[in-house]
Amino acid sequence: MKRLTSLDSGFLFLEKRNQPLHVAFLTLLRPPPDAPEDFARKMVERLRSYGAPLPPFNQRLERRLGAGYWVEDPEFDIDQHVIHLSLPPPGRVRDLLAMVSRMHASHLDRAYPLWRLYVIEGVEGGRIATYSKVHHAVADGVAGTRLMLKSMSTDPEQILPPTWALPPRGRRERPAGLLAAPVGRAAKLAAGFRAAFGSVPGVARELRETWHEARIGHPDVVTGAAAPGCVLNQPVSASRRFAAQTYSQLRAKKAARALGCTVNDVVLGMCASALRQYLSGLQALPAAPLIAGVPVSTRRDHSESGNQIAFMLVNLGTHLADPASRLAAIRASVDHNKQRFVRMKAAEILGYSVGLMAPGLFNMLTVKRPQHLAFNLVISNVPGQRSTLYWQGCEVESMYPVSVVADGMALNISLTSRADGLDFGLIACRRTLPHVQRLLDYLEVGLQEIEALAERTG
Repeated sequence: MKRLTSLDSGFLFLEKRNQPLHVAFLTLLRPPPDAPEDFARKMVERLRSYGAPLPPFNQRLERRLGAGYWVEDPEFDIDQHVIHLSLPPPGRVRDLLAMVSRMHASHLDRAYPLWRLYVIEGVEGGRIATYSKVHHAVADGVAGTRLMLKSMSTDPEQILPPTWALPPRGRRERPAGLLAAPVGRAAKLAAGFRAAFGSVPGVARELRETWHEARIGHPDVVTGAAAPGCVLNQPVSASRRFAAQTYSQLRAKKAARALGCTVNDVVLGMCASALRQYLSGLQALPAAPLIAGVPVSTRRDHSESGNQIAFMLVNLGTHLADPASRLAAIRASVDHNKQRFVRMKAAEILGYSVGLMAPGLFNMLTVKRPQHLAFNLVISNVPGQRSTLYWQGCEVESMYPVSVVADGMALNISLTSRADGLDFGLIACRRTLPHVQRLLDYLEVGLQEIEALAERTG
């Protein structure tokens, strides 16, 4: 039995009918050339043979003594968690994305451990897809990626057990019964109390400095209520639209080297250009720049569950028509955040992020059409594996993250940096944001703009 952390509990508390808070991956797989017709069926049978999962995959949510705990599910049923589906012919990718949109809109049942894997055969080109989702209370994006990667291999002949059958890495905690729980909780609370108060002076100092820089007009500072309200920041419905595409990481790296920046700067530049084009088409581009909440992992171990994330607030420069000026604004904003974060410990970064964003988050959560927000959207770049990977004997062609949207944030852009690809997954409220798939074309335009800048620099 393991008590939920405050952050993990928060994801459960904030979940509601129109706002499921699970994270997922859509993975496209290419079976070996000699795969038999029943390859997918046998894969599912093999996966279901691992019917005794390890933590956290065998744990369901339970409330005891007014607190939330993960407890082992004595009635675990693997058939509730590994689902076999098939796309109708011709198995177009757009039909697969529509299927994922519907599945991502549905909640995980809290009567069971909060994860599911769908194996989907019949994808055009003889491919297989998997859609795997886990509640955000169980794992954040970095942890979710680690969970997936450890069941993959660089050897096409090596078939590893699925994620739920592999022992967890990181620090282990002693199991505790109900009677022992208060002692364990007291020790944890005491440690957390000391850690939090030890970081308070550093957090307060950095917050004071940030607000001072904002008052004197520092161009690279973003405060926690600087994001303008726009069409991206409306209440959301329960419907979702998922769009996905892979872009060349080699192109992004080449441009980054020429411009003296990072691939992440290029990614943010692509997103800024795409958002500017998209909102201009809707005649809804704010005069002030959009602000992105960019997750920063504070994970300092190899653990694969729970949430250990903070946010940096990045000026996307969407008010600037010139791509060079826009990229310069992004780079300056990111660098200013990095210079601040490098001075802080992990706990201080989290405390600073919460303190900085508190006013804007309050506006996002309490006002129907708010202004002065913490951020307009989340843009998350999760590093993956640099070499070609295989899962259950299939080559991994792409790994598209499928993240969350919520009231006040109708669009989320996430990507996985994998081998030579940047796998973008865009999830949006279908009713709030029309034609969100156009952003995929606009992202390509944004990459071309940055490549043109790199060529002029060279």
